Amino acid sequence: MNIWQAIVLGVVEGITEYLPVSSTGHLILAAAAMGLGSPDGAATAAQLKESIDRFTIIIQGGAILAVALLYWPRVRQMLAGVGGMVVPALRGDQARRGRHLLVLLVIAFLPAAVTGVLAGKTIKAYLFGPLPVVGALLVGGVAMVLLAPWHRRRLRGPALPQGGPSHVDPLLALSWRGALLIGLAQCLAMWPGTSRSMVTMIAGMAIGLPPVAAAEFAFLLGLPTLGGASVKELRDALQASGWDGFVASLGGTGPVLAGLAAATVSAAISVKWLVHYLGRSTLELFGWWRIAVAGAFAWAIAMGWIAR
Repeated sequence: MNIWQAIVLGVVEGITEYLPVSSTGHLILAAAAMGLGSPDGAATAAQLKESIDRFTIIIQGGAILAVALLYWPRVRQMLAGVGGMVVPALRGDQARRGRHLLVLLVIAFLPAAVTGVLAGKTIKAYLFGPLPVVGALLVGGVAMVLLAPWHRRRLRGPALPQGGPSHVDPLLALSWRGALLIGLAQCLAMWPGTSRSMVTMIAGMAIGLPPVAAAEFAFLLGLPTLGGASVKELRDALQASGWDGFVASLGGTGPVLAGLAAATVSAAISVKWLVHYLGRSTLELFGWWRIAVAGAFAWAIAMGWIAR
């Protein structure tokens, strides 16, 4: 992998990680289009999976960093909540709110964590490839287009989440049951091409969160979800080849740093734009985008330009 390929994948990851279009699906398809994973440019699903797995460890770190910086007040609030359990000076209303939000994120994170441990290897063996991704992109796109009228009604009417400690902040008014339902929905995104952001945002709106709050919870949920997945993949890679071998397999330090920087900047821009967009528009645009991408790559696969 050279620096320009790393930048392309970093930008793809940053833009698509938090948009409801599937970052993993777009990364697999982009890697296939650039011929990564195979000397002759016709990568198999297994070769694509290995290439994407290793590089995603790095560029997901950029996406995580972008959200942590953009939502630093929330992150700081949760850190205060943890610190308040052992340091009396940190206790107070803000710490209590932060602790409640952290508990909600942990509850929402657990279903995907358990599913990943139980079925992660099977999912990677059978679903990490262009053809399964195209199917997931198409189904998710059709679903968002069909849900557009419902989404428009949600934009017009106030959401009334129940069961939490706050009647002002929608995230703090979310109940543990609502967080669990969002977490269960997130398990669907383990099929590459489905989109973690899509299923968590739709689940959040379905239980009563306003669209912007549902997106914010999806972003924050990405911190433990993406962070945990990246740590596990990095551990496995380091056990297999060590740090030097891991960096060398990605083309050296240059591509690693370029991909990380590209992912961080593009993810920050993507998140800021999406929050503004969801305050006034539905997810239908992303649905049509997914359908178009699925159609284009299905044609490329049928023509033999991209290996199945």
